[in-house]
Amino acid sequence: MTLHRILTLFGMLLLLPAHAAPAADNVPREINNIRLGASIDDYEYLTYNYYVKEVIINDIGGFRRGEISYGTCDRPGEIIRIKMKYKDSSRKFYDQLLSRYRAKFGKPAEFTGDAFGIVLEWKWRFTDRDGTYITLSLQHNLKNIDENIGNMVKLTMPDRIVAERECFRKQCQTDKKACPAAMMDESWENLIPR
Repeated sequence: MTLHRILTLFGMLLLLPAHAAPAADNVPREINNIRLGASIDDYEYLTYNYYVKEVIINDIGGFRRGEISYGTCDRPGEIIRIKMKYKDSSRKFYDQLLSRYRAKFGKPAEFTGDAFGIVLEWKWRFTDRDGTYITLSLQHNLKNIDENIGNMVKLTMPDRIVAERECFRKQCQTDKKACPAAMMDESWENLIPR
């Protein structure tokens, strides 16, 4: 082998990832007592007793998908958040939506997207005549796979979400609900995957 080939091979070896796969007995499979590969039926309390339930809807009008969240404790059955993904995921459509949102609701209260312009999100804040605090967000994302891809609108009553969470927590503490005690633990063991 020539010196050039040896140096090239050595250089290529340096470019390989330096980390080795974790030992087979150290592979994380669980977070907060929820285990990958387990049956969802083992966690019945996740969907039936938690403070917010969600319903998924598909292909309604100009929307491809939607998620409707409603309370189960403080105000059972009351819708507290609506997230709808538009069928058109283009930036051009987002710009048209944003223009129409501004015309109807005024200047947004804040920009909540990222600083790099990968996720664009504008948020409006309102208080209705009954004193209910409501937020409206319009989001565009075509690059960040950790966020919803496409154009999305979110309409939320944040105070109602907090009230549902507190109601659930109180009912767990007073044993009025069958709550997963192991999951309610906020120790490091539940915070780090194992």
